[in-house]
Amino acid sequence: MNEKIDYNGLPKHSKPIWRSGLNIPTFDPFNDDEEFDAVIVGAGITGISTAYFLTQAGMKVALIEANKIINGTTGHTTAKVTAQHDLIYDELIQHFGLEKTKIFYHSTKNAMDFIKKYTSDNQIECNYETQDATIYTTSDDYVRNLENELKAYEKLEIDSFGAVKTLLPFDTKYSITMRDQAQFHPLKYLIHLLKASIENGLKVYEETVVIDVETGNTPVVVTQSGRKIKCKHVVSASHFPFYDGNQFFFTKLHADRSYALAAKVKTAYPGGMYISAENPKRSLRSFRYNNEELVLIGGESHKTGVETRTMSFYENLKLFGEETFGIEDVLFRWSTQDLITLDKMPYIGRLSSKHQNIYVATGFRKWGMTSGTVSAQLISNLILGKEAVDADVFTPSRFQADPSIKHFLMQNLDVAKHLIEGKLEPVSRKIEELYNDEGSVVTLDGKRVGAYKDVNGKVHCVDTTCTHLGCEVEWNNGEKSWDCPCHGSRFSIYGEVLEGPADQPLKQVFVQ
Repeated sequence: MNEKIDYNGLPKHSKPIWRSGLNIPTFDPFNDDEEFDAVIVGAGITGISTAYFLTQAGMKVALIEANKIINGTTGHTTAKVTAQHDLIYDELIQHFGLEKTKIFYHSTKNAMDFIKKYTSDNQIECNYETQDATIYTTSDDYVRNLENELKAYEKLEIDSFGAVKTLLPFDTKYSITMRDQAQFHPLKYLIHLLKASIENGLKVYEETVVIDVETGNTPVVVTQSGRKIKCKHVVSASHFPFYDGNQFFFTKLHADRSYALAAKVKTAYPGGMYISAENPKRSLRSFRYNNEELVLIGGESHKTGVETRTMSFYENLKLFGEETFGIEDVLFRWSTQDLITLDKMPYIGRLSSKHQNIYVATGFRKWGMTSGTVSAQLISNLILGKEAVDADVFTPSRFQADPSIKHFLMQNLDVAKHLIEGKLEPVSRKIEELYNDEGSVVTLDGKRVGAYKDVNGKVHCVDTTCTHLGCEVEWNNGEKSWDCPCHGSRFSIYGEVLEGPADQPLKQVFVQ
């Protein structure tokens, strides 16, 4: 159903709280003929942290960003620095065994320790606060899951406890808590890390789209403009890997969107970080903004491209916040896209045995603050020839028979379903039926077209066929974008690529 959007007291535009009031440095596009020891593609927490470790070791490094630095998934996080990655450890022990799960946990803990120490040593004012992290349930159906997860914590010797009640102002059936986790302002932290890297010689380039790698002993990074960059090592830190190397990541990853609000509330927040065990997800933490305590309310996850009325997810979060704390005002709203692997373990490390000098980090499953730092530590250790005990656990070339086969089949059957449905979907709307500030798939001269009529009544049209593998994109009314339900590619109203795996824009369609 298409209708005029009622923002219902929510901000009109999607914008994360983290960029507000910050002086974020800007950089020119790549226009040099320099060669580097390492080229890192993607300037979020993974790319910036990797650049820091490599420049600290004296390497000559280039950090390349397709758009603006720290404005992708990293800039749209809820910024919890925690090893509590939802209900995961009991499942990992079952599928990978206790020893590999221990390595996963300790790698995550090492990442947390680095963030804490770097913040403390450099006295960074990034709102770093130690907080307990709690998973709770309001359903009897999830009590056993939480009890099993707590047993997994005990096997891993995680400082934790279980309880029926939490500090939240509603009844829960059970909860489990990891002590001494943390939350912070991710961009303030990363800007400091970036400046330290630049002082050590890092070169940063924005608005530079990388589309390929010419492989070999000296890889060549190829940009969309045709410029090429020679180096010894290439790191894909671009959320979705920009270079596939016949690994077919689009068949092994699926994209989820989730939503967040920053709200001023009437009831004092009790402290701590929280996430619900059941769906729809509810995530909570506090943040001090302009001398006021706000509550960050997150959740409402769904597969990218399958929902069009995404404003309803913000409305659901607002309703939850109103019922829980009472809301005075919603200052910010934003959403993010996360990639999830077949077995829920991130893909981090060498791309494959045939690509020893190309590295990838992806599939963080919404826990990028720690997983991005784990990636930087692991990949920099591999590049520098240091010990990397977690390399086998995270290797991108792994295939865990259980559950990977099941999820692989389900995921790709779902892709086939959306591909067929998109081609057969009947379209009856016409451009003249659109309200201002509304987008929809319409019929134009007998063809399926994506149209958005802006607030001034100007119409922007694109071909709705995704440039990745030909699925049909759908309108996302909360973010004003065209999203692909098959592999998660996203495009602006002008057709520009916002999220991969697509690397080519949608064709613009001009209305006579």
